[in-house]
Amino acid sequence: MLSIITACTDKQSLPEGDPDNGGLFLPQNFEALVVVDSLDSKARQLAVSDNGDVYVKARYGGKDSSVIALRDTNQDGKADVIKLFGGSGRERGYGTAMRVYNGYLYFTSELTVFRYKLTPGKLVPESAQEVILEDDHPHGMHEHIAKPITFDNNGHMYVPFGAPSNSCQESNRTPGSPGIYPCPLLEDHGGVWQFDANKVGQTQKDGVKYATGLRSVVAMDWNTDDNNLYLVQHGRDDLLRLWSEKYSPWESAVLPAEEFFRVPKGMDGGWPYFYYDQIKKKKVINPEYAGHQDLVAKGDSLEQPLIGFPGHWAPNDLFFYTGDQFPDHYKKGAFIAFHGSTNRAPYPQSGYFIAFVPFENGKPSGEWEVFADGFAKVDPIVNVSDAIYRPMGIAMGPDGSLYISETEKGKVWRIMYKGDKQNFGKEQLASMEKRKLVSSIRTPDEQKDIIKASGLIVAGQKVFDTYCIACHQQNGRGDSQRFPPLGGSEWVVGDKERLIKVLLNGLEGPIEVKGKPYNNLMPQHSFLSNEDAANVLTFIRKNFGNKASAITPEEVNNVRKTSGKGAVATSEN
Repeated sequence: MLSIITACTDKQSLPEGDPDNGGLFLPQNFEALVVVDSLDSKARQLAVSDNGDVYVKARYGGKDSSVIALRDTNQDGKADVIKLFGGSGRERGYGTAMRVYNGYLYFTSELTVFRYKLTPGKLVPESAQEVILEDDHPHGMHEHIAKPITFDNNGHMYVPFGAPSNSCQESNRTPGSPGIYPCPLLEDHGGVWQFDANKVGQTQKDGVKYATGLRSVVAMDWNTDDNNLYLVQHGRDDLLRLWSEKYSPWESAVLPAEEFFRVPKGMDGGWPYFYYDQIKKKKVINPEYAGHQDLVAKGDSLEQPLIGFPGHWAPNDLFFYTGDQFPDHYKKGAFIAFHGSTNRAPYPQSGYFIAFVPFENGKPSGEWEVFADGFAKVDPIVNVSDAIYRPMGIAMGPDGSLYISETEKGKVWRIMYKGDKQNFGKEQLASMEKRKLVSSIRTPDEQKDIIKASGLIVAGQKVFDTYCIACHQQNGRGDSQRFPPLGGSEWVVGDKERLIKVLLNGLEGPIEVKGKPYNNLMPQHSFLSNEDAANVLTFIRKNFGNKASAITPEEVNNVRKTSGKGAVATSEN
């Protein structure tokens, strides 16, 4: 029996929601059920076909296992058939896209856009896998490598090429290093390119640069109402770590904004020269470019965001609602999945919810709202690893239900509306308005919301709190995707020389930690004195459950002399 679902929006035809709505907080008269509780390969984005089959992008996919296909055969809303297919090799957590377009299923790894022709009635396509686009840059993997995609009404596919840098510094993520001017990365990174959605074997040179000045884009969708591209950008990091003399911990936690853009062809978002300050409501020149005051006047001519969301919320999907099941309030509006911050210490981590922005005539028609919350299960969120679930993907089923995926367990929810659509208004939204007051959503108080680390401050912890805590977290467990754990890590408790090299010289690209893949930049810290470097390395080797021996300033100095600042440590060292 196939799970053929009609376009009927009669609430009687919808399955029963779970008694606890799958643990989610939702507006009144919405219900949620858990489609699948967990997936071994975890989950990124997802898509739903015309017959209700759900396709999930595996977070840790590989050859023939990049796509997880789910089918409900008894109409209870729960997946009872799960199959894997697609992909050409091992992936490292950044495969992002999953879209159904013109009868094809498109999905991505970090470097490749694939597609299959869907076979009517079949859960797994019977066609051959095609490669539509290959990121052929010789540098291969780098930070901001995710490949979300969307499609317009004229056969075009849009793909961002994220910047392999935080702010185009001469020495990436190094305190005090100035920005390169003009930034050469903008030639073929830091923007969105337009491609032919049906042409096989493309590389970036086959596309057209559609927009620039965009550091990192994961949340992107084509709005069919005004026939225009929209996206929500990840803002830059490390204001405190890189420019402690200019920014307070509070400023670094809440700034800069995650910018929600309408993207006309040729737009410039301003990266790396500017960021958007949602408190001042204007573009501000980045500290790396403070010496180029001639740039200041350019800020007003740049594309201004529709909304500047608080910093580091990590917008990882965007979806404009086109269904008929939900009340008219949601028609044409934008849902945004905020995956949640990693670098707000010493304040609570923030985000971890689904937002909604009402829309009319191509612009927001009201304030943003909390649509679904409760993913993290804890408040406050001190460390990223405290969050049980982190929302990632948004898709709509043929009956107008909304599907949400999350990354930590591979859970998928289906959200449905069961009330009177004609009487939906502020009363039904009141409980969700109160959710804006929880510590993971509200703007933190500069003094009252500081989270103090427990235990005695020892030598090395001050250095750790200044330069390491944003990525590796207060508990040393990282964020399960980009930043690896320190506890029990062979990179920490193993060879001293390799560890010292990583600290002094940095490390970029994919590595293995405790058998799990990670891909991000570890910036160089050669600016630390031998004593500070030894203290922080000793601190991590004796904390987070580690009991390794200390590292001395003399050992750091010996490595510094023999390897030099430019000797980059790699997983082969």
